Amino acid sequence: MLLPVLISFLILPFSALALTQDFCVADLSHGDTPAGYPCKAIAGYLKLCFYYHGLAAAGNTTNLIKAAVTPAFVGQFPGVNGLGISAARLDIAVGGVVPLHTHPAASKLLFVTQGTILAGFISSSSNTVYTKTLYKGDVMVFPQGLLHYQYNGGCSPAVALVAFGGPNPGLQITDFALFANNLPSAVVEKVTFLDDAQVKKLKSVLGGTG
Repeated sequence: MLLPVLISFLILPFSALALTQDFCVADLSHGDTPAGYPCKAIAGYLKLCFYYHGLAAAGNTTNLIKAAVTPAFVGQFPGVNGLGISAARLDIAVGGVVPLHTHPAASKLLFVTQGTILAGFISSSSNTVYTKTLYKGDVMVFPQGLLHYQYNGGCSPAVALVAFGGPNPGLQITDFALFANNLPSAVVEKVTFLDDAQVKKLKSVLGGTG
């Protein structure tokens, strides 16, 4: 009987805060916190805080993975601070790939606007793989924190718009986490079951040491 009452009192302050403030434009001069950035004092430039043109231009795909992600996270688009949303643009050249990665702080919705994208994610409980070939107009959801990937399986560049359920979804690419740092090769070999030559090759490609 007391538990519902206690929960109500715990939730009430946060509900009241949400009702008394329409928005909280991020003050990027201060550090991010689990609750987001502190609010910026608002001046005449207010309308600019709720507008971002950064997704209009194609990303540079002349790189190792032949893909580019252009973010509209809170760091680029302060107006999304505290609103539980953000966005990005994904460009993938022919043969390009976004390797296995995860967004620890948000679920993701991907909407294909051009080309063909092969995408999938892996469940955490049974390691079941859910894959789909996506065409222009298709949408796919990727649950928060699950490993997933996208690659261009077509004959032309692919473009997608991405929506996230958080202002700063985070990103960790598995290959870079393993091979682009100074984790000793002997440790990487143990945790990946790869041999020394394979590990050193991948470290060399991705810029790792150790």
